[in-house]
Amino acid sequence: MDLSTAKVLVTGGSSGIGYATAKRLAAAGARVAICGRNAAALRTAAKEIGATPIEADVSREADVARLVATVIRELDGYDTLINNAGFGRFAPLIDMTTADFRSVWETNVLGAMLVARDSARHFVQQRRGNIVNVASTSGQRGGANGTAYSSSKFALSGLTDVWRTELRQYDVRVMQINPSEVLTDFRRNSGRQAPGENPSKLQASDIADVIADMLALSDRTLVKDVTVWATNPKD
Repeated sequence: MDLSTAKVLVTGGSSGIGYATAKRLAAAGARVAICGRNAAALRTAAKEIGATPIEADVSREADVARLVATVIRELDGYDTLINNAGFGRFAPLIDMTTADFRSVWETNVLGAMLVARDSARHFVQQRRGNIVNVASTSGQRGGANGTAYSSSKFALSGLTDVWRTELRQYDVRVMQINPSEVLTDFRRNSGRQAPGENPSKLQASDIADVIADMLALSDRTLVKDVTVWATNPKD
């Protein structure tokens, strides 16, 4: 696809990978909308990127319906979803709370499904579109304390396969990216110690570049999934 004519929604677009991806696509000429739950952070990010801010909680069905309708109206069309909104809660199984488990799944799985569903309805009708699900290497191999987060990303991988099978006949590409550890606020937001600056580890801009490259391929080309690792990360 031609990124300069793309009309894109990035969920969780006010920080981290979402912010970097929205910025990268806007710099390529795309019209971009970003959504998030923190209105102040959303407005600041949108101003910096040159994007349209839409406050929404992807785990709420009414919010998602309004979100997608607003994207179509504000961007005068819509053809690309970056399904990025997500967070983690980490604890051993014996300490995992129902509230933490449910909250992660409501955003990372239910939220991803709701935004993809309402977006796909539009894409199928126009017979073209793109969905990029932002998963994780934690969805390829589980690790200690990952009951909530890792399971949600395994689930997202399964959903990606299902949606790809269903939507290819409508010329809708469904792709997935699996980043390894990326230096963002993810760890801090999950209640763990945040890492310091480390040029040997992945940056959000690295993931944004890969997503842009996946989308920029000819529409006849479908990249099923890409896993991105740091070459030689040092602690």
